[in-house]
Amino acid sequence: MTPRFIRNLVPRREKRTEGRPLLDVLATLTWVQWGHFWSGWLAWTCDAIDFFSVSLSVNRLQTQFGRSTHDITTAITLTLLFRSAGAVIFGIISDRYGRKWPLIINLLMIAVLELGSGFVETFRAFLGVRSLFGIAMGGIWGLAASTALENLPVEVRGLASGILQQGYAVGYLLAAVINLTLVPETAATWRSLFWTASGISAFAAFIRFLLPESDVFLRAKAAERARGGSTSKKTRIFLHETWVMLKSHWLLCIYAVLLMTGFNFLSHGSQDLYPTYLTNAKLFTDHDATIATIIGNCGAIAGGAIAGWLSQYIGRRLTIIIFVLLIGAFIPLWILPSSFSALAAGAFCIQFGVQGAWGVIPIQLAEISPPAFRATFPGVAYQVGNMVSSASAQIEATGASNLHTTIIDKDGKPKVVPDYATVQGILIGVVAAFVLIITIIGPENIGSHFEKSKAAFEEGAGRGHITEEERDASHPGSSAGSRPTSVQIIDEKRSTPEPV
Repeated sequence: MTPRFIRNLVPRREKRTEGRPLLDVLATLTWVQWGHFWSGWLAWTCDAIDFFSVSLSVNRLQTQFGRSTHDITTAITLTLLFRSAGAVIFGIISDRYGRKWPLIINLLMIAVLELGSGFVETFRAFLGVRSLFGIAMGGIWGLAASTALENLPVEVRGLASGILQQGYAVGYLLAAVINLTLVPETAATWRSLFWTASGISAFAAFIRFLLPESDVFLRAKAAERARGGSTSKKTRIFLHETWVMLKSHWLLCIYAVLLMTGFNFLSHGSQDLYPTYLTNAKLFTDHDATIATIIGNCGAIAGGAIAGWLSQYIGRRLTIIIFVLLIGAFIPLWILPSSFSALAAGAFCIQFGVQGAWGVIPIQLAEISPPAFRATFPGVAYQVGNMVSSASAQIEATGASNLHTTIIDKDGKPKVVPDYATVQGILIGVVAAFVLIITIIGPENIGSHFEKSKAAFEEGAGRGHITEEERDASHPGSSAGSRPTSVQIIDEKRSTPEPV
């Protein structure tokens, strides 16, 4: 008999067809809803510009500090390692106090640290600043995703998830364009990329400042004021409900970290050293390597938007599976050719698959998360996965330095080069197989109305209870809320929250 988790890959018909047509829903969105979505998207775009400034500057940083590729990639590893700390700090603050000011502060911290990265004079100082940058960077994804998605209708969240996630690809593309046009024309060279990225992050903070707090938090705070809740009492409730959530959903936490570990290996393994791979192993010029990177990110943007939209109809997990299979199919085109056109096509196709699968992740994590903790839970899972995969660039650099191949250079002479192609092909192939398995066996909660749940500082939030207004309106007497069916806990003893 077919296992249940395979039979449930395609959501039930009522899940796929409930709600209004997509275009009708888009026409009803308010300017504030559009503003929240695009401010979250812009924050995530800034995150990518700031992060990939290092990846695009590896060769120049080697010259600046007199270090090897392996040493320079230590900065990437440290940034990824410290991101989980930022996810915990800013996720908890956001779920407790709201979305607006934590994201503004987070973006301003990134702007300051990115600016500082462009002023350092020693390699040790560069590593220190990038480590601190990792903490600030870690908070962005959870806050950006919750800000962008929780204020949108259910029917549009699949498409919105794909577009939101590809803010990362747009950021990488913008960083590549700046690196291609501005950097060679300035005396500061690589530093001008970091300074420009800093300015864009500060602009994103200003845009978020102009928008109001999330409606979900405004309603929750108004309800608490009506009940006479004090700040100290809300903090005690928040800590209690966080503990209840961890006890109830520990297995889901482990699953989410495993899922995000695989996904982060996919993205960082295919992106972080891609320009270095082209210049060192394929003997491309920096200009051609940057153009190929831009083409690859165009594929990422297309894949993310298409996958997000498709997931609304065929389900989140099945969409991920389809795009991961595309990754496996396109690996040969990504690593075997030697011409610019073929390798650029391979970059487009591989990123179409990688970022297509990634396009489903914001809404998939938001829907399976304990609903009151949809900033902390996805953000921490994402960044812990990042921490586990943080050595991906160094793995590739070390593997390539110990594995060599011979190619014919432009003068027609054989040349021994690091075999990045084989190393990256093996790594991405193994990780794609892991992601395929972990996705198939995982939960799915498409169409979750997580915006109806209580805020994290309200009693019952840790069990996923919905607000009293929603319960009275739609499910009288029910307190189960909208939770992943694989991890729901039903309280048969009482239908009201336990006292703190």
